[in-house]
Amino acid sequence: MGDVVLGTCSWTDKTMVERWYPKGVSTPEARLRYYAAHFDAVEVDSTFYGLPRPDYAQAWVDRTPPGFTFHVKAYGLLTGHDVDERALHPELRDFDYQLTARGRVGNPEQRMVDRAFELFLEGIDPLRHGGRMGGVLMQYPPYFTAVDRDHERRNLAAIERAVEMLKPLPLFVEFRHSSWVEGKQMARTMQFLSDRFLTYVAVDAPRLAGAHVMPPVTAATSPLGYVRFHGRNSGTWNARTVSAADRFDYLYARDELEEWREPIRHLAEETERTWVMFNNCKYDYAPRNAREMAEILGDAVAPRLGGELAMEEESGGDLLEGEDAPGDGFSGRLF
Repeated sequence: MGDVVLGTCSWTDKTMVERWYPKGVSTPEARLRYYAAHFDAVEVDSTFYGLPRPDYAQAWVDRTPPGFTFHVKAYGLLTGHDVDERALHPELRDFDYQLTARGRVGNPEQRMVDRAFELFLEGIDPLRHGGRMGGVLMQYPPYFTAVDRDHERRNLAAIERAVEMLKPLPLFVEFRHSSWVEGKQMARTMQFLSDRFLTYVAVDAPRLAGAHVMPPVTAATSPLGYVRFHGRNSGTWNARTVSAADRFDYLYARDELEEWREPIRHLAEETERTWVMFNNCKYDYAPRNAREMAEILGDAVAPRLGGELAMEEESGGDLLEGEDAPGDGFSGRLF
């Protein structure tokens, strides 16, 4: 039986910073060190909005102990999302693409996407060399479907391309359209992932009707398991006008977490390690629920890998230039 490692999908959300970190833990360096003293893994979500920067990634390595793991969310261009043109890397501006009325980059030429893959790898290279790299979270959009064989073939080919571009990194595949796990399609989906050692990402999300919400399906398709808790706030799930924190504004009750005890333990039995990551990063909800889930899972949870860190008085530390911006990777700078 493998073990379970818990963490959250951010360490720098504004409301989390205000509610969870003690007074005096007020710099990006201090916050990451504090976080790594309590958890052994975290997701880097900001890389979805802008390509990661090697200097930031090196700082993350320097501020975390051996055994700590960063899972990095793929840049939106790599998973077929429209991205903000203002945040494009300078090298991507010379390629052909269309621009939506909202200033989003759509329909990029393949060479642009391929170069984005290369820049993404360059940005996370310090994590790989520093022994902190976990896997890449490939979260595909709701319109990435398997509603018929044409859509299935085209979209599976896109995943194949990502595998080729990102090898040998582990890939965690999160679908956001239920057609991938409905009826006979489920077996085809899981077989495709298993044949390529890709991890199927199980999710907990609002229990809404409609194909744009994934059901709570678990499956071991690689030696690694992955579960993401998005919260169950049905009122904000489909709202475009709310912030990410507001969309995932939900504190799980213990009985809701208890529903996942056996599915997660079963997943751990079939994998070498299962990651359980909480994306309800409003206030202190994610770390609170992660700690509660650790209690529920009991001996299935891995012993602390990095050990406890001695917190020092921080008055600024060795901050990188410009790192008063969000400390999980995207500086907020628009190229």
